[in-house]
Amino acid sequence: MNRIIVRLARPIAVLALAIFAAPSAQAQDAPPLEAYGDLPGIEDMAISRSGDYLAVFTTLRGNRQVLVLDSEQKIVRSFAVGEMKFRGFSFIGDQALLLNRSETVEAGLGFTADRYELTQALVLPVDPSTEPGLVFGGRPNLMNSVFGNYGIRPHGEGYRGYFGAIQYKRDGRMGWAFDHGRPFLYAHDFTTGEQDRIAYAPPEGVRRDWLVDGEGNVAATFDISDSSGSWEIRNGSNETIAGGNEREGDVGLVGLGPDGASVIYFEQSPDDEKTHWYSIPLEGGEAQPYLDDLPVDRLYWDRDTGQLTGYYSPDETDDGSAAKGLVMFDPALQRRARMVLAAFPDGNPRLMDWTPDFSVVLVHTQGDGDSGTWYWVDLAARRADPIGADRPMIAPEQVGPISTMTYTAQDGLEMDAIVTLPPGREAENLPVIVLPHGGPHAHDEEGFDWWAQAFASRGYAVIQPNFRGSTGQGQDFERAGYGQWGRKMQTDISDALAALAEQGVVDPARACIVGASYGGYAALAGVTLQQGLYRCAVSVAGIGDIGLMYRTENRESGRNRLFRRSLREELGDSKEWDAISPRKFAAQADAPILLIHGRDDTVVDFDQSAKMADALKDEGKPYKLVELEGEDHWLSLAVTRQQMLSETMAFVQEYNPAD
Repeated sequence: MNRIIVRLARPIAVLALAIFAAPSAQAQDAPPLEAYGDLPGIEDMAISRSGDYLAVFTTLRGNRQVLVLDSEQKIVRSFAVGEMKFRGFSFIGDQALLLNRSETVEAGLGFTADRYELTQALVLPVDPSTEPGLVFGGRPNLMNSVFGNYGIRPHGEGYRGYFGAIQYKRDGRMGWAFDHGRPFLYAHDFTTGEQDRIAYAPPEGVRRDWLVDGEGNVAATFDISDSSGSWEIRNGSNETIAGGNEREGDVGLVGLGPDGASVIYFEQSPDDEKTHWYSIPLEGGEAQPYLDDLPVDRLYWDRDTGQLTGYYSPDETDDGSAAKGLVMFDPALQRRARMVLAAFPDGNPRLMDWTPDFSVVLVHTQGDGDSGTWYWVDLAARRADPIGADRPMIAPEQVGPISTMTYTAQDGLEMDAIVTLPPGREAENLPVIVLPHGGPHAHDEEGFDWWAQAFASRGYAVIQPNFRGSTGQGQDFERAGYGQWGRKMQTDISDALAALAEQGVVDPARACIVGASYGGYAALAGVTLQQGLYRCAVSVAGIGDIGLMYRTENRESGRNRLFRRSLREELGDSKEWDAISPRKFAAQADAPILLIHGRDDTVVDFDQSAKMADALKDEGKPYKLVELEGEDHWLSLAVTRQQMLSETMAFVQEYNPAD
């Protein structure tokens, strides 16, 4: 057999010295909290089109930077990035990196929200003699931000990128002035820096999306009315090829089909709980169901053409292996991709980047005994070399064991939860942290979770329930959470605790509930809407008042009717919102509460935590409010992420000590 040899003895030379250092903590000692709360030592990697260059977003000797290495693993260029809010990067051929960063900005009068999180695209050339640039930087008629990335396509001897742009209008006195926030589609030439408008913004009250083909042409345009939900898809000749009406707005583009001559879109009708995918020829014709009965976790795209090249589905597996779940439409790519994944049978491998022919692939692993490792896989040489570690201060034996527990909710619905146990400690009668995920349309899976592992390192078992409303278990399971905030979604969480306690693994009398975003809401609900379950609660950027959340999000959406209808369907009858709002039940809080919130949060307004704190204060309940200065919803900054973890751990250890 043609097996890939995973070599653990010698990482690639330069990176071995820089970012694959041996753990500094002794195995018998718990690593310091900063080993968990700090941003990863490696935040991302990318490989150039030829495979001759590797880019690493890393922290070296306390300095956060981007390194570009050549085929001999020599650093050819480095960029200091400081406290940048990094949102990912990718290569533009072999000539440059396209790096996305975001920034929270205050909005002026006339805007629907007080603050926005705006994204900028930086071009970082590989050639040290060429200065970095900014897409739309220095253009007086365009906002200095990008509003959607529609792909990078070959163009002549170089590449063009396609981005949404806010275009200003002429103002006789000021030169240029803000007109409206509906993006136009622009092409940016990475070689010349020239920019061309290739598609217009939609009219007022319409949202628009585009697909760009391999030639750099608009292959499909999607429009939907914010008021009526009427929608249509037009091809490059401006002919309508599909349309309908979805009053809740559950319809949109997925991408170009594998042949490049079709478009894939999704739609969900009000009388059908399932979201359906369809494929329709760009030249027109009848829409056909596409991957309709298959849960798809990931999609893979050809970066030069925008065409779908494959997908990952757990239903394709018959032994739980990642390799079996991967389907690539090209048989040669299928063979190579599965060969790569098969080399990591126990490491939760994920394909992160690759050359077009899959001759060189970057793989990331994490899970039991692995706090995160990056591998350079060379298929021609049949070898995989480790080239970096996410958290080098955490030794393999210091990673708490991770497993999946299945359980049955009170009404008989089957679900699961991820369980992380303290390393080197008997799994019996342990103190426990219940850690529900955010979203709520998300899910936890087996793997290294820095927050869960931090608690486990201090002696706590951690349970992360995938309650109804979570993704990953089909659309029926996800929609089963509609109207169940604070109700069955909440009891699903405590049912997981009861199930683990019944196994004797944890002591239910020594439990705290901790969460962020929706998980923060669940933490607050656990000690207000529910009683007698938890010794303490920690809410990070959580929701305390459902009505306030609705009013804020409605205003910030521009009072979009589709958005309102969709949110109301998820939350249920508005007359019942007070009954599921922890703030309204502050008087019933039966455990101390820690509230932590970033001042620059543009997803869940800081007022949610501030008003919850006021309600607890008025009722004489024990609480603490921690403001994270300059922090957003995603804990993007190292200093404030560390502050959050330190405050959380101290609070939990005070009210629910592990020993």
